[in-house]
Amino acid sequence: MSEQGINVQKVAKLARLQLTEDEATRYADQLGNVLKYVDMLGQVDTSNVEPLAHPHEVTNVLRDDERKESLPRDAALSNAPKTDGKYFLVPPILDTDA
Repeated sequence: MSEQGINVQKVAKLARLQLTEDEATRYADQLGNVLKYVDMLGQVDTSNVEPLAHPHEVTNVLRDDERKESLPRDAALSNAPKTDGKYFLVPPILDTDA
């Protein structure tokens, strides 16, 4: 647990990372430094700064959505290693016990 109260091992578990104690200690120190810097930024007087929604005067050029014919399901699934006839089958990537 860092001095700011961040439990690095808990965060690592949520991110599905395995950290050694040395890594957890190092990351706790680094996160502590980042949080101190963010706290310093929060103390900057911005009362005379006009709020901005975007830092640049750029406007996105959007197009209207157009309905187009899609790839037939059989063609989309034709090169898949595994299917159930309608869907791609993929191996699980997350443990369900976490």
